[in-house]
Amino acid sequence: MPVDYHIHTRMCGHAVGEMEEYVEQAIAKGLREIGFADHAPMYFFPVEKRDLSIAMREEELADYVAGVREVQKKYRPFPIKLGIEADYTAGMEDKLAAILNKYDFDYVLGSVHFLNGWGFDNSRYIDEYAKWEMNELYEVYFSTLSQAAESGLFDILAHPDLIKKFGFKPDMDLVPLYEKTVKKIAKSGTCIEINTAGLRVPAGEIYPSLKFLEICRSYGVPVSLGSDAHKPEQVGYNFGDAVDMLKAAGYSEVVTFTTKNKKFFGI
Repeated sequence: MPVDYHIHTRMCGHAVGEMEEYVEQAIAKGLREIGFADHAPMYFFPVEKRDLSIAMREEELADYVAGVREVQKKYRPFPIKLGIEADYTAGMEDKLAAILNKYDFDYVLGSVHFLNGWGFDNSRYIDEYAKWEMNELYEVYFSTLSQAAESGLFDILAHPDLIKKFGFKPDMDLVPLYEKTVKKIAKSGTCIEINTAGLRVPAGEIYPSLKFLEICRSYGVPVSLGSDAHKPEQVGYNFGDAVDMLKAAGYSEVVTFTTKNKKFFGI
């Protein structure tokens, strides 16, 4: 089996299990390597408005890094990478860069979970969808994803079509929007992630869609692989389906990172 680069820990406030439990699962499932990518602090909100059930405190980031370093030593030579998942917010790039530059991450996953402060992937705020026209919402989401790629802050864009999580979809042809977005991703040199967590939510689909993935392949965008595990048993979740999808889109390898340097594994 390939690698799993999207694994969370209890430090994010909504995952369970110790790091060692996730590593043991990965080894048992025959993964080649893994990467922890817990949620970075919510730098884009004032401290008093940060939701600690979504991301760690800023002062906890050093403990997270130290924890990953410890399991790296404990399980050597099994490869465990130090990653992080950070939200993109336009206009706050310098603030995020200052956080990320404090540590020697192997890779940074870039995510879009918020649009104008609305946590659209949080079921607590699902009623907000009723305030949007779906075509416009998708345009705004993918425009923000493009900006995230162009920021240069991220190595991989996580769950690229997360906006479909609750099954809300537009009636327009998404191919032109996908192509416009992928062109910018390709130009930026950013990779994208195929993420199996979409199978565990109302969307019932892997992130991204096969069509989006096919367009990424046509533009030469490298792909990483992640389960978005929030429980040890979710490591490598439905990776057989993910590999089949990658092959259907024309991919024969996935990308990995060591201190930001790319390497490729065949699938």
